[in-house]
Amino acid sequence: MLRSSDESRQSSDGSEPRLVAGFGWLEGRVAPFAKRFGNAPAVLALREALPISFGGLLIALGVLIVFFEHGDFVVRLKNGIPGAFAVMSIVLLLVLAVRLAQRLELPIVAMLAAAMCAFGLALPRAVWKSFTALAATLGTSGLFTVIVCCLAAAGAVVLARRRVPGWTGTVLGVAVIAVLSGALFAAHISIAALLAALLAPLGLLGDSFVALFLIAGIECFLWLFGIHGPALLAAIVLPVYLNFQVENTAAFHEHQVLPHLVAVSTFMFVFPGGCGATLPMVLLMLRSRVPRLRTFALATLLPSLINTNEPVMFGLPLVYNPVLGIPYLLAPLALVCTTYAALSFHLVNAPIYYLPSTLPMFVNVFLATLDWRSILLLAVNILVAGAIYLPFVRMYEKIELAKS
Repeated sequence: MLRSSDESRQSSDGSEPRLVAGFGWLEGRVAPFAKRFGNAPAVLALREALPISFGGLLIALGVLIVFFEHGDFVVRLKNGIPGAFAVMSIVLLLVLAVRLAQRLELPIVAMLAAAMCAFGLALPRAVWKSFTALAATLGTSGLFTVIVCCLAAAGAVVLARRRVPGWTGTVLGVAVIAVLSGALFAAHISIAALLAALLAPLGLLGDSFVALFLIAGIECFLWLFGIHGPALLAAIVLPVYLNFQVENTAAFHEHQVLPHLVAVSTFMFVFPGGCGATLPMVLLMLRSRVPRLRTFALATLLPSLINTNEPVMFGLPLVYNPVLGIPYLLAPLALVCTTYAALSFHLVNAPIYYLPSTLPMFVNVFLATLDWRSILLLAVNILVAGAIYLPFVRMYEKIELAKS
């Protein structure tokens, strides 16, 4: 006998709709794999090291702007970026090597020696002539070169220790990575140059819808695995789009048409609440039927209003979450479309000034564009993202209620 339509929407215990059960299946199949990947020592080490290295970037940039660069603030900022990224790469090299050693239970000194050897020999010969040349190279592919070299060094030491236990295996692993790196260096093969060539197209997409779409998508995808996407892509993206921002500022002060729609401050419209446009999700959870989600939303509301969503990513958690991960990817891509359309049809001024993304919501976009219509665009974007998040938040609530 066929069940009624009402009964068919219920699971066997009558408490969970079939659609929620589908998400439960997705959570059961996808989440374990994602969590295994996320709990891999290399991923954990990278997740721990990137924020520290990003702090090194900010400190180095501040020092360079105040003490070593000349001109107005925007020019100092633009000129200081390559050197700051060079410092960030060095900090990441040291911190990531130490974190990998700790996670893999390897001798820290040996891991540092292997990683530094691999990194030094992965750079082109010409970079050692001056700090300017070194900064120019590390400003494009430094972070990725560090990651490749550290992972290669850790892999070599781990494999050697499996074959030959103890310090003998450790020394063997360091020797192997040194010989391989030296051979590539002698053959004039630079890992850093190869990575720069591979990554160059992302920076050459320029002032386009495709560039905005790809950058937003890649950053969100990396964050879902606990990797700080904006920090990882900053070496490629920030110099290009900060230069576009500087050109917009110069054009505005010379009473010319703004040349670029996509600049650093454009991302304020795409990421309300932080990467993934998570503010609407937090607002929806304020009225959740699940007490834990209401408490979480209250605790993360203020950080979300200044576009800081690390508490959301790791507190909910949103990382490795196969249900909320779907709107986390879709919402920013939808906002890329609304934002680019509004800017290209001149419904809202393109961003004039570079401002920190941590300024309060709505204030940031108004000061960046000097256009009151930017407030309306951001409000529309929040509503659009909220509409995308809504069904998934409701599904997630039902899954949480079924677990309780």
